[in-house]
Amino acid sequence: MSTLLENLNWRYATKKFDATKKISASDLNTLKEAVRLSASSYGLQPYKVVIVENPEIREKLKAAAYGQTQITDASQLFIFANDLNLGAVSVDNYIQNISETRGVPADALAGFSDMMKGTIANLSDENKNIWTAKQTYIALGTLLSAASELKIDATPMEGFNAAAFNEILGFDKLGLNASVIATVGYRHDEDDAQHYKKVRKSHEELFITI
Repeated sequence: MSTLLENLNWRYATKKFDATKKISASDLNTLKEAVRLSASSYGLQPYKVVIVENPEIREKLKAAAYGQTQITDASQLFIFANDLNLGAVSVDNYIQNISETRGVPADALAGFSDMMKGTIANLSDENKNIWTAKQTYIALGTLLSAASELKIDATPMEGFNAAAFNEILGFDKLGLNASVIATVGYRHDEDDAQHYKKVRKSHEELFITI
């Protein structure tokens, strides 16, 4: 079995974190870089990733997450917030980034720019926000895999009041929406869930080759 598969078998959705154990600055930077390098449609990355360490803010967020202790006990809380104002400005900024990074004249990217703008313009506000929210899940998956490589526990969570999160964090004023969250840190010795066998569909049940 490859190291990747071993690490994916090792990881699980941690229910109880050891609040005394913190992720090193080096490992945290590795997780951040992994998320930064994550795939996204067109490479637009239509989201922000907010890392919450402040204990007072996390207490407020725990109340908005139905009292789940992972919010306050984990080393860090990652909040993936999708962009609610994706449009021409975001595309222009991305095109400028491509131009500067690759040394390509912006004019040479006009066709790519027009294609992205046209696609986005044809989406309703609702569908556009659904699309940007989907992108956050790709980044979340990258975080989970990267954490397993470092033997850092990570728990993806959808059980929270997004509207309350948005208010607490001021996302409403930033044109952002809390889409999905993940707590990262180290499992507590008393977390029984770490001993459960991983339950997944078999290859035959999951995969269809045509």
